[in-house]
Amino acid sequence: MVGAQFLPGSGDTAPLPRVPAEPAPPPRRPRGAVVKIAGLVGVAVVAGLVWWLVRGGPDEASPPASPPAKEFQFALTDGPIAATDCAANSYGQIKQWFAQHPCQRLVRALYTTNAGTARALVSVAVVTLPAPEDARQLKKLADADDTGNVTDLVRDGTAQIPGAPKLADGYYTSRVQGSTLTIVLSAYFDGRAGDPALRRIGNEALDLTPGG
Repeated sequence: MVGAQFLPGSGDTAPLPRVPAEPAPPPRRPRGAVVKIAGLVGVAVVAGLVWWLVRGGPDEASPPASPPAKEFQFALTDGPIAATDCAANSYGQIKQWFAQHPCQRLVRALYTTNAGTARALVSVAVVTLPAPEDARQLKKLADADDTGNVTDLVRDGTAQIPGAPKLADGYYTSRVQGSTLTIVLSAYFDGRAGDPALRRIGNEALDLTPGG
């Protein structure tokens, strides 16, 4: 028998023709991977843009920062005078401390400056010690009341300035930088006290470097 035969009028149903199967679709990339790749590309673009903006261009250099402006102009009046015997150029407990802890160098100078119509005299003493710990110990002692000080050039008679004020009665400040202690005394020629400008004068004088 060759195959099933379909006879018209026999009541049988003709077989349906076979439809060829469609080819399988190509595998699809997971949606999450596509989103991740797009996100990485976006991050890279944004990062590059931010870096370009921060740099301000390929060859543009940032300008150097300007130092803060000074309020007062200091004129050297006497000195600088250098010495290596700090005990001989100090008094009170400071003198006793130097006897046990010799300094390496002492430089003293006097400056004048103006605050409005008021004229001020400023003493700057720079003490160099063997170690930073010595400088910190000396500052702690000098900052305390009634412990003496390094002798300024008016007090020891080196500077002959008409009408010079007593600097020990004026404004005191000090600063340690490494093994160096700077001590500043400032006072007005007219004897006035409590002027806020005198404090600013003293604080600004800490940056003076007599003798280099």
